[in-house]
Amino acid sequence: MPEMVVKLRDVETTYEGEHLPAIKDINLQVDLSEFLVVVGPNGSGKTTLLETINGLLKVTHGEVIVFGHDMARNPSRVRKDIGYVPQDFLSEPSAPFIVRDVVLMGRYGKLGVLRRPERRDLKIAEEAMRLVGIDGFADRPIGKLSGGEQQKVMIARAIAQEPRLLLLDEPFSNLDIDSRRRMSDTLCKLHDERGLTTIMVTHDLLSIPERCDRIIVMDRGRIIVDGEPKYAMQKAEDLNILVRGLSL
Repeated sequence: MPEMVVKLRDVETTYEGEHLPAIKDINLQVDLSEFLVVVGPNGSGKTTLLETINGLLKVTHGEVIVFGHDMARNPSRVRKDIGYVPQDFLSEPSAPFIVRDVVLMGRYGKLGVLRRPERRDLKIAEEAMRLVGIDGFADRPIGKLSGGEQQKVMIARAIAQEPRLLLLDEPFSNLDIDSRRRMSDTLCKLHDERGLTTIMVTHDLLSIPERCDRIIVMDRGRIIVDGEPKYAMQKAEDLNILVRGLSL
């Protein structure tokens, strides 16, 4: 049997101050080295699902297991092995951090609070910047970069973490078509070469990498389709979900 990396059992998550759950009745298993894509209209619960897996939101019902650990008990320990690219990250123009330092932040979970980055950590950060094509921006303030360039910085930061699990929330949303293709190829190559488990959220069907093993379709906070890509997309079309918010 394949090794399980993520398992959600009857999970329900409600944002603070809200009465209705953002996701509910979620049962999901993601196995080692699997490339899973999550699609669905805006507001369907895709981002909430990633935040729940990453231990950023309190689960109001059910259980989230990552690498065999209950995320409710020790999320900070588990997150050391999770690279997370949030949706629509944009830094203020006055932000004082240069790109190299932001990417190097991906190493802090491995280093701990008291250790300073060493030469090896700098090399890992530099390689991550090279992989996503921002090595030429290393000494520039992140707030002075375009939205697409900042998005690449966040992807590089996640790669520099040397994660076992990669969580990507709309990672190509600010990139042009050519950049999307190149970045998709880079992430797929990394996924295979490093034996990653990857979960990627998108509402843009053209952004789904051909490499993906499985697609789940969410709608109104629930997983309503789960299967191999061709089947899942056909099922979503049959349910008119493509018409209601997924872009082609």
